[in-house]
Amino acid sequence: MTANLEGRCGTCARFVRVIERIDQNGEVTRAGECLLGVWPAPLYETNTCVEYTKKGTLGEHVRKPERLAHVRGAPRAPARAQTIDETPIHIPEELLDMDADEFRDVLKRVIREELGTTAIDLGGRWQGGEVILKPGKEGTQEKRVPIEAFFHKIVMVRDKLRVLEQRINAHPKLDDEEKVQMQQYVTHCYGSLTTFNVLFGDKDDGFVGQKE
Repeated sequence: MTANLEGRCGTCARFVRVIERIDQNGEVTRAGECLLGVWPAPLYETNTCVEYTKKGTLGEHVRKPERLAHVRGAPRAPARAQTIDETPIHIPEELLDMDADEFRDVLKRVIREELGTTAIDLGGRWQGGEVILKPGKEGTQEKRVPIEAFFHKIVMVRDKLRVLEQRINAHPKLDDEEKVQMQQYVTHCYGSLTTFNVLFGDKDDGFVGQKE
């Protein structure tokens, strides 16, 4: 067994998961893995490496990202200065008054509205039903669609229209007159879809067209 391992993997701080074996001569050999993955395992204690770090001094050797990329054969990335945004964050008082469950419910609702995945219930009498498209031409086959699938598509249209409405209201390059005109188109779409309000379990979830 080699007694002096100065500068070798056996005394490197990154030489980990070590397994000791005794050979036929009774000598102990130690093999492990490199924490950096520079060499494939098993890595013997007598190996040497340019990344050698003496045990007990690992904290003094802070590896830079571009150096690690170079060791693994990738091109070096340019160093970028990191800045810390120290702008104070203002939290509305109504959020501070909420408990964990209330805050979780509000957060879920906001995410669902932004992604257009609001959970809406189908009316009880329609569950398990079908939408039947019966052609007027004799000898042609009718089309049957599970009403849950049809209702899901209606809800998705409703949610996307709501998102579109929010985008119009918040658009920075539209003036008030243009926003009103585009809002009217969205409202007309709502009005055309009020026929399907009968499918909603809660009437407040349905479409609302032009109001007097």
